[in-house]
Amino acid sequence: MPAPLKRGGFQGLRSRLSRSFPPNLARLMLLGCAALWGGSYLLAKVAMSALTPQWLMALRMAGACLIMFALFHRSIIAIFSSRAIIVPGLVVGVTYYGTMMLQTTGLQTIDPGRSAFLSSSYCVLMPFLTWLIVRVRPRAINVIAGFICIFGVGFVALKPSTGVLSFSYGDILTLLCAIVFGLNLMYLGIYARRFNPIALTFVQFLVAGMIFLIGALFTEPGPSQTWLQPAVIGSYLYLVLGATTVAQIMQNIGLAHVPPASASIIMCTESLFSVAFAAVFWHEAIGWNAIVGFALIFSAVLMSTVRRRRL
Repeated sequence: MPAPLKRGGFQGLRSRLSRSFPPNLARLMLLGCAALWGGSYLLAKVAMSALTPQWLMALRMAGACLIMFALFHRSIIAIFSSRAIIVPGLVVGVTYYGTMMLQTTGLQTIDPGRSAFLSSSYCVLMPFLTWLIVRVRPRAINVIAGFICIFGVGFVALKPSTGVLSFSYGDILTLLCAIVFGLNLMYLGIYARRFNPIALTFVQFLVAGMIFLIGALFTEPGPSQTWLQPAVIGSYLYLVLGATTVAQIMQNIGLAHVPPASASIIMCTESLFSVAFAAVFWHEAIGWNAIVGFALIFSAVLMSTVRRRRL
């Protein structure tokens, strides 16, 4: 066991590591993280060609829990020794379940790129949810970003041929997903001050996975041979290993060596990767109204995220 660091030793060690780790490599890791997350929308769409939403998420949560427990079992076991984790675990688990349930159900009827941009509006909603629950008033830039995002969503929903706004069932579910995801992240931020963040994430996945499994057993058809298609298995492995494990590791390393404002901008490219992958591999049609809407939403996300990271 290494000797404990003296006072100030951790900061000195971190400073030395920051100087030795190439900043450009850290930026590439964050970009890779955003690309992996951007591809998850498309691969989830492929997986749902055979798997129903709740079965997909139950299996994804199970895989993520197994990997996390293998890597961080000491921290995870320690957190279960306290009853204080019960309520926070239920709160973050239920809100995460709501987020992923709404997103995957909506993704059944809308294209991956559209889903990614509508989901990313949670960044704009966060300051207003914080105002509603913990009474922290949003700044002027947050209000401006909110209006820009509303206009962006309006352009995405606009039918160029008729000039009429049209929201599908999948669009509405995805926008609701953004609201619930904002709540989930807010509570994660609150509880992460009291509990180990990695262990708290494990509890979140565990609670959400159990709810998904119960829902799948009672409301969705059981396993079939179509689950064993190579494309489905490959998509599932990507979601568990790439979009969950590898992306999280690259994010943690990148955030330790890249200034927050720069990291925010890089990670916001997730939605751009998603729409690019959807256009190339899914042949998603992107009209002029969608391009304008995506640009407005992306601008609003940048305004909200960079400002919040600086604060």
